[in-house]
Amino acid sequence: MTEIKVFNRWETTGVVVSDFGMQSYINLNPRFVPKTGGRNAAQKFHKSKTFLIERFMNKIMVSGHKAKKHKISSGHNGGKAQMITKIMIKVLEMLEAKTKKNPIQVLVTALENACPREEIIAIEYGGARYPKAVECSPQRRIDLAMRFMTQGAAQKAFNSKKSIEETLSDEIYNAFILSPNSAAISKKNELERQADSSR
Repeated sequence: MTEIKVFNRWETTGVVVSDFGMQSYINLNPRFVPKTGGRNAAQKFHKSKTFLIERFMNKIMVSGHKAKKHKISSGHNGGKAQMITKIMIKVLEMLEAKTKKNPIQVLVTALENACPREEIIAIEYGGARYPKAVECSPQRRIDLAMRFMTQGAAQKAFNSKKSIEETLSDEIYNAFILSPNSAAISKKNELERQADSSR
């Protein structure tokens, strides 16, 4: 039986998810072309059935904005699947060259490192709002980590000489080695610090 590889290049058989809470929510069933066309979008928790690389590519398409930068449309946020696929392949190639490891494993480890365990919500008592620390569900932890990574990379690539491929590969690599230069790691630490102070 022929083994399916990601983009017909990278294996997922040896990729390990070490966080037990996230194992059910990181789908590593490989696809030649990770594009299901929103098959799992209609049902609430079915996004966890989507292949991890496809979920990450969907986040690159709509990484969100900071401040008023959404007024200017940028190419890599245009929602074009073919462009995003080329960006993702280039990012995986750069990660493989940088780490000499399977880039799928590097991405999984980076996500595990960048997932916030806690966040804060606002509760209202008698007209006053107070912050309260709550635990993150596993699916939301993955979504937040992906959002922080793609948002940080898009912000660094905006109006810059660096391409989105370079900033995104740097962001994933920095999260992989737990570097404070990673936007996702610094945002995670900030969230957990705020949650700790509002107990």
